[in-house]
Amino acid sequence: MTTNSTDATRLPRLPADFVWGASTAAYQIEGAADEDGKGASIWDTFVRRPGAVRDGHTGDVACDHHHRFDEDVTLMRRLGLDAYRFSVSWPRILPTGAGKVEPRGLDFYDRLVDALLDAGIEPTPTLFHWDLPQALEDEGGWLNRETADRFAEYAAVVAKRLGDRVKRWITLNEPFIHMSFGYGFGVHAPGRALMLDALPVAHHQLLGHGLATAALRATVPGGQILIANNCTPVRLRSDAQQGKDVAAASAYDALHNRLFNDPLLLGSYPDLSAYGMTDPSWGGVVRDGDLATVAAPLDGLGVNYYNPTWVTAPADPAAALPFDLTEPAEPYERTAFDWPVVPDGLTELLTGLKARYGDGLPPVWITENGCSQPAGLHDQARIEYLAGHIAAVARAVSRGVDVRGYFTWSLLDNFEWAEGYHQRFGLVEVDFATRRRTPRASFEWYRDLIASQRS
Repeated sequence: MTTNSTDATRLPRLPADFVWGASTAAYQIEGAADEDGKGASIWDTFVRRPGAVRDGHTGDVACDHHHRFDEDVTLMRRLGLDAYRFSVSWPRILPTGAGKVEPRGLDFYDRLVDALLDAGIEPTPTLFHWDLPQALEDEGGWLNRETADRFAEYAAVVAKRLGDRVKRWITLNEPFIHMSFGYGFGVHAPGRALMLDALPVAHHQLLGHGLATAALRATVPGGQILIANNCTPVRLRSDAQQGKDVAAASAYDALHNRLFNDPLLLGSYPDLSAYGMTDPSWGGVVRDGDLATVAAPLDGLGVNYYNPTWVTAPADPAAALPFDLTEPAEPYERTAFDWPVVPDGLTELLTGLKARYGDGLPPVWITENGCSQPAGLHDQARIEYLAGHIAAVARAVSRGVDVRGYFTWSLLDNFEWAEGYHQRFGLVEVDFATRRRTPRASFEWYRDLIASQRS
């Protein structure tokens, strides 16, 4: 892999007010799955399905952050973070997704926010990171339009309690991944394998985002509101450049990227005719006024980036999807998750967003970027990964993209969804037998980077 020097002091300088952070998610770190009145989430249910998660792992205890958040905030202070992106567990606040509020759930996030502020760290909560209350899933989940209304009500409850101290909010995390993995292919909770019949989930999540945006604006005047989308540059293999391959790449880009960015920034959905969608109402799913709600002005677009996606035309002309996913021809280095390491893909992605949306693109925040590496404290490969991607952000900034901050994934090793505890993304190693935290070499490197960027 070719990167700039991994010497933290020699990386390109980003703007003086650039925000350095780290990210986590509630189900992946909190534990306390049935404490203080918390209701069941779809992940609490899914992990108990035989074979759903590798080796039967669950997030019942995870990193035990619910009981050890003070220790984790101390680590963040030592790291020198400007901001910490965490998620709020919806069923911890509203055990059945609506109705009666659980005050002990709000109390936990109240304490966390105060601890962060005492440490000089800006709290940046995400309201939905895939842990839908099971009671709402029983009523259809995100296939049910009413879930969007329930999400807005939940957003208002959390904002009313924390909005006097929290000014930057993220509504949804990676609605594409939740739709495709959770409802399309069934490899994440709630485990439905609906393929293209999962598309209403996209609209209902975006509608929920728009309704929650209105609720947050009403409750937190002057607050900043973002959404965190998983985005990927779509590439063709060097040996697959035919017209049908180009069409496949365009179809994939429409599904993964434009389906979730165009409505926010252009007020319209992309052409989905490659998926048999020619009715602009999606058979009545998209109603009059919905797109205006979805396109409410944003204060920032969160971008989660891990790697490009390579596609070709489908080998089977009768395939359900108008593309095949493939591997790059180039011999890229790989993470422990076997994902290719492609820092220049991040520059390509950011400059591509600027080219597509122009002045309609709000300030961009890198809300997730990181890699799984083998267990151990001497994680030079992670340092090289971070150095390469931060340099890629700096190149995009030099080309006119307004990037305001970078949140690495993740602060801690955690429950990595269907992979359980087998993938380790943390700057901090977690011993899942004892929950002991030990900073890795990458932790010290990131600390030095932040300090050098401020000097």
